[in-house]
Amino acid sequence: MSRIGKLPIAIPAGVEVSIKDNVVTVKGPKGTLTQDFDSRLTVEVKDGEVHVTRATDNLEERAQHGLVRSLIHNMVVGVSEGYTRTMELIGVGFRAEAQGQLLTLSLGYSHPIYMLLAPEIQVEAKMERNKAPLVTLSSCDKQLLGQVCAKIRSFRKPEPYKGKGIKFVGETIRRKSGKAAAASK
Repeated sequence: MSRIGKLPIAIPAGVEVSIKDNVVTVKGPKGTLTQDFDSRLTVEVKDGEVHVTRATDNLEERAQHGLVRSLIHNMVVGVSEGYTRTMELIGVGFRAEAQGQLLTLSLGYSHPIYMLLAPEIQVEAKMERNKAPLVTLSSCDKQLLGQVCAKIRSFRKPEPYKGKGIKFVGETIRRKSGKAAAASK
């Protein structure tokens, strides 16, 4: 049996989980999320916990078992606590500005980049003197938040020589020495 799939999901206070026609709906203080799952799996709510079980030991069902459990767990955590990701813009003249759901990035190109974010995502841009600009994104949907962060990062990935680009706070970038160090050998 799947080690992750067989773990029960505790439902915190203020969160409501309902299952109908292979669709799980999770409501909480931060929002509402829905996810459909494979009909070969059984999802039950009992004693304040969500249990995911499968009928057979089929390879596809085993793969879906842990996946569905993880997705439901992420939904429960998202509507109760929420998810937050902070990104750092490293580079001379890099700027970030947030106005409602519109994020404006200046990343050294000849033009600014405008990104309209989904209504489920809250964005905050913070710029301090002599510090790298920070963009903080928060949402109850972990999957959507990860996709948006990946899209923002794709505008200017961190490069290994000078370290310029958009990176997550706490992320370390492997640096290369460059051709000056290679010539001295």
